[in-house]
Amino acid sequence: MNKIYLDYSATTPMDKRVLSAMMPYFKDKFGNPSSIHGFGQEAIAGVDKAREQVAEFLNCDPGEVIFTSGATEADNLAIKGVIKALKSDGVKKPHIITSSIEHPAVLEPCRELEKEGVEVTYLPVNSSGVVDVDKFKESIKENTVLVSVMYVNSEVGSIQPIREIGKIINKLNERKLKDWKNAKPAIRGDKPLPVYFHVDATQAVNFLNCDVRRNYVDLLSMSGHKIYGPKGVGVLYVKSGTPIKPLQLGGRQENNLRSGTYNVPGIAGLGRAVELLDEKAVENNNRKIAGLRDMLISGIMENIPDVVLNTDAKNAVPSHANFSFLGVEGESILISLDLEGIAVSTGSACASGKLDPSHVLLAMGIKPEAAHSSVRFSLGKTTTEREIKKTVKVLPPIIKKLREMSPM
Repeated sequence: MNKIYLDYSATTPMDKRVLSAMMPYFKDKFGNPSSIHGFGQEAIAGVDKAREQVAEFLNCDPGEVIFTSGATEADNLAIKGVIKALKSDGVKKPHIITSSIEHPAVLEPCRELEKEGVEVTYLPVNSSGVVDVDKFKESIKENTVLVSVMYVNSEVGSIQPIREIGKIINKLNERKLKDWKNAKPAIRGDKPLPVYFHVDATQAVNFLNCDVRRNYVDLLSMSGHKIYGPKGVGVLYVKSGTPIKPLQLGGRQENNLRSGTYNVPGIAGLGRAVELLDEKAVENNNRKIAGLRDMLISGIMENIPDVVLNTDAKNAVPSHANFSFLGVEGESILISLDLEGIAVSTGSACASGKLDPSHVLLAMGIKPEAAHSSVRFSLGKTTTEREIKKTVKVLPPIIKKLREMSPM
């Protein structure tokens, strides 16, 4: 059986060119990058090269690139590290703004900080899964210090207005500083604290412009295994001057923000994966993937009744198509497709043994029953037309059979 992989949002297969870039650091250039002898210097050269590759992609200085174990660690370091630094500087009641559809790597640190007295606002989204910019503006307070909004949602693929939000924050910071400078010295008080902007760009890097200067971003998270690179390595971009404290201590690596021996093969692979994301390649892949995604959507909508498309294809990355197959559990569809050699994902969280509807779909106003029926198809650069045609052929009888069996 030829297996079909349609779960690129979860992880991507490693590009052969990435693996080639990693191989020397597994065997020949195995030194500890923190060592000053030749073996160590060979290894740190690989780290430095990758740092430059990432910096070029993000349009930032190499010193602003912090290597982590992945986007989850990067998100935690961004949110908790900034709040930790601000609290140590005397900020007593910091306020964070985030969205209701963030990845748990953002939502859970925010909830933990709430228990410590930090104020958090969770922005609603519309039916397409997009943050309302006006509601964002209304949520800004005097004590707002951090905004964390994802670039692309991993479940439905919706694109957030990152640049627009970044512009609003930038203008706010400029106005606050101008007002402070123009105030009389006797009443001026302390210099106003700027609002910092964090973006989880994990699902965006393959498809969208991640220039941190263009998007007015102070912190940005990304992960290697979402861009045809290795697992276990990621990046946190930290704009120079952003207050942030480490969450993990020990070796003072990465400007003392992320202690621990470097994952040199992984970092080299991440650098190469980012290097392969040149503008023309991304444009060609986007066009190809969008065509296949549209073929999948039309094939499913035309051949299966009672299906709801949860992805707004006009405002989503080209890889995603999230459906609710009404009257059937998403988990049942996933298992049935897997038996046919087709790998997809469901919006339900079942890792803990309980079946909860997707918080993303609920935030979009989708009813729990329909959220339970959701399946996410996510395509990548190695997806083929043959694979899409087979999926569209295999799926209708599966849905028909499951509906006949379902008590829903």
